[in-house]
Amino acid sequence: MQALVIAAHGSHLNPDASDPTYAHADTIRETGAFDEVREAFWKEEPHFREVIRTLESDEVFVVPLFISEGYFTEQIIPRELRLEEWDPDRWESDGTSASQATLEAEDVGKTIHYCGPVGTHDAMTDVIVQRAETATENPDVGEGFGLSVVGHGTDRNENSAKAIEYHSDRIAERDRFDEVQALFMDEEPEVDDVTDHFDSDDIVVVPLFIADGYHTQEDIPEDMGLTEDYRLGWGVPSEVDGHRIWYTGAVGTEDLLADVLLERAADAGADIGD
Repeated sequence: MQALVIAAHGSHLNPDASDPTYAHADTIRETGAFDEVREAFWKEEPHFREVIRTLESDEVFVVPLFISEGYFTEQIIPRELRLEEWDPDRWESDGTSASQATLEAEDVGKTIHYCGPVGTHDAMTDVIVQRAETATENPDVGEGFGLSVVGHGTDRNENSAKAIEYHSDRIAERDRFDEVQALFMDEEPEVDDVTDHFDSDDIVVVPLFIADGYHTQEDIPEDMGLTEDYRLGWGVPSEVDGHRIWYTGAVGTEDLLADVLLERAADAGADIGD
């Protein structure tokens, strides 16, 4: 038997924060690829610490539903899962290339395949593009459009920006959009000045966040000038400084993300069939 554990942050303050986790888990259950599928959270129940002990399967694939490699993926999750042999060097990652590490949870006699976060998987590039298609209702969106991938950014973790820049570069290499720019909330270049970074009249803005919450539904729309008060909402597209801004909301709510979770597990050796 093999099990999949989707490890997410969750929130005590935002009841919708866990919605994408449960939605993607349900999608994967319907595929029948795993004997067991479990959700686990840092800030909600069921907690990281207990989830492995609820499984019957001897082989467990743990996929962090996080954007970047960093504190949670390298320290919190392995610690709470009690993966005693864990060391971030096992990933041999440059900040965006974590794949998987196989360890033993000796207290329960299970083999744990600990995977890199979904946010750095190459397939996430396709999810970002799909998000742009969904927002514009145009499967061929690209020509005449600029695309901005937006991340939080932080001086405390250089990998936070690496994931955003990695996917922006991959999309730019496809020459599908006229312009592609990585922007951030807490470091330069900032999303507040989105229109200063594009010549295109139409700009699709995709926040690389797992769930819609305070940042994606309040901070970013107000910072970009889509609305003076997030409670009043905004149009898609919205006119800002002579540009049309197509704001998509969190990339983690895109249905295609379930495929990235499956690909992470398959890359670690999971037998997911067709």
